[in-house]
Amino acid sequence: MTNHTILKLSVALSALALTCPAMAEDAAPAAGEASASEQGIIVTARAGTKTETPPLEVPQPVTVISERTYLSQGAISISDTVKYAAGVTANAYGRDTRVDNFVIRGIDALQFRDGMRDIFSYYASITSDPYNFSQVEIVRGPASVLFGQGSIGGLVNLVSKTPTFQTGGEASIVYGSYDRKEAMGDVNVALSDTLAVRAVGRVRDADTYVDHVRDDRVMFAPSVRWQPTPDTDLVLQGLYQKDKSGSTSQFLPVVGTFRPNPNNGERLDPFLFVGKPGWDRYDGRTLQGGGSLTQRFGDNVQLNVKARYIDSDVTYFTHYADSYTNPTNPYLDPAGRTMTLLSDGSYARMNVFSTDNNLLFNFNTGADIEHKLLVGLDYSWNKVSKRAGGGSDIIDIYDIDYDALTIPAISPDWAAVSQKQLGIYVQDQIRFWDRVSVVLGARRDRVTTSGTAVKDKATTFRAGIIGELGAGFSPFFSYTESFLPIAMTVDGGSPARPQRGTQYEVGFKWQPERNTLITVTGFHIKEINRIIYGSAGSITQSGEITSKGIEIEASHQLPGNFELLANYGYNKLVSHDTATFDYLPRHTASLWTTKTFGLEDGAQLRLGAGVNYTGKRTSIGSAWTLVTPSYTLVDALAEISWKDWRFAVNATNLLNKQYFASCLARGDCFVGAPRNVMGTVSYRF
Repeated sequence: MTNHTILKLSVALSALALTCPAMAEDAAPAAGEASASEQGIIVTARAGTKTETPPLEVPQPVTVISERTYLSQGAISISDTVKYAAGVTANAYGRDTRVDNFVIRGIDALQFRDGMRDIFSYYASITSDPYNFSQVEIVRGPASVLFGQGSIGGLVNLVSKTPTFQTGGEASIVYGSYDRKEAMGDVNVALSDTLAVRAVGRVRDADTYVDHVRDDRVMFAPSVRWQPTPDTDLVLQGLYQKDKSGSTSQFLPVVGTFRPNPNNGERLDPFLFVGKPGWDRYDGRTLQGGGSLTQRFGDNVQLNVKARYIDSDVTYFTHYADSYTNPTNPYLDPAGRTMTLLSDGSYARMNVFSTDNNLLFNFNTGADIEHKLLVGLDYSWNKVSKRAGGGSDIIDIYDIDYDALTIPAISPDWAAVSQKQLGIYVQDQIRFWDRVSVVLGARRDRVTTSGTAVKDKATTFRAGIIGELGAGFSPFFSYTESFLPIAMTVDGGSPARPQRGTQYEVGFKWQPERNTLITVTGFHIKEINRIIYGSAGSITQSGEITSKGIEIEASHQLPGNFELLANYGYNKLVSHDTATFDYLPRHTASLWTTKTFGLEDGAQLRLGAGVNYTGKRTSIGSAWTLVTPSYTLVDALAEISWKDWRFAVNATNLLNKQYFASCLARGDCFVGAPRNVMGTVSYRF
């Protein structure tokens, strides 16, 4: 690392004396502890309010998925962790080894880590590791008031594993499809009553279902927790991760995959590799350092401070078919075999510094009126630098001569874009008669982007109310706003305008008893300035778009260790003045269930099964309209626990359904991942 990088990392660590609340309640259980799902299905999340607030007092749906749940469902990426959540489309463009992608309420969602955004550009960072987190939180709807540059549809917040004061841990080995070999470990050591350390790691050597695309990883995440007094909680965290991978997304042409080639009737292998073996890659390394401080001043005042610095390097070399110049017939010869193959190579560096600081005041303004007043300031700086180059070849895509493919020259010059964001926010949670909760919030943001004279400013608001009528039934209503500056240019070279949105939402939460929670909500979102990627490299922004729908989410645990999760989402997108547009599925539904059986000698057998339905999606372009069919996938789990040992087999897409996740009118298709089976042996101590 450069001296500049080392200085930034030092600043992030030292800023703890000045600047995330330590999420002690969100830490993953050490060995011997009951998991969150074993203690009850209601898991505390800070993502909705940045305070410790029971879900039934938050006037919006917030979904919390524990590590135990998403690993039982066979998740191998962050995108996989959210596939059984209402209103969320996971892997909307198929499994992607380069990036995680999720769409909430028809709108691309942003990824946060411990309450701070950690991805600011495409192809400048590597994917996060699910094993490094204790839970994943989904906030649906605009979230700018608390999180600044928040997504309009919602956000996904990853909660890092941090030390607890109980010594224990686990070690696991995994073998799976495509010669997947892994070793994982999670060790927590309580050095005293006030000091604990934890280390989480993974080593993976794996191929994928696309030839010449690997999925290798080394990840190590150490952390330290120090509680010198009952009122002081300090956590320091680090992360080193290095990936050697490629792109499972090969951007194959619609004509010849999803639609037959009219010239010869032949179809391409949907998992065809079109790059140059040994050159095509997506390799990256990330270093992160930061932490959090919580300081309580009596029972009524609490200081929360957090900071993080990220240093990321990515090498991305790729080839892809030119399906965009003429999407309806990209072939150059009457036989329908030859086409242009584009090449692109880039080196990227991403540096991010983030800090979030707030004060929480607890007070009453009457015998039955309680307040949680949160006043905060956050700041983020990010810089993304790239140097790139491109080229092209003419190939027979049905018989590629890989050795003949050319390699483009990479420019020696770096092009950099940086952005600074400063936000001030205030939120008051008012509790009346221990039955009705009102949330009011406001935020002021200022964002500057290098290379432009534009300084984006915005004030956003939030208001909501939820009240318990009896029998655990709590209706709610909320209004929220969002603001998202975009550090890029559109056609014509002008800076992209900030994406903005507003949402009205009404629904209810019903918790008839501790192990049951049902949430039903209806929403209406209006947004403007969404980025639209069209054919021939076109980049424009939309006018007004509305997204409205209904979501139903139910969690239930029955006696006898039986768990049931059921979700349904309906989402209708309407583009009022944009001719070219990609619509996500209107209907999504999922069902996940597990049942545990007692065996001899204290052993337990746990069986699980899931069904995930994704409805058809439509893509409208200037040349044609494409409809990608719906699909249904089945997942399964078989697990035996005996003493300190655990033996598990996970299968995703158990029936090996062949399907397209999406095909776009701009000219390319994305194939869904085939069956994946993994066997795991774990020892807990």
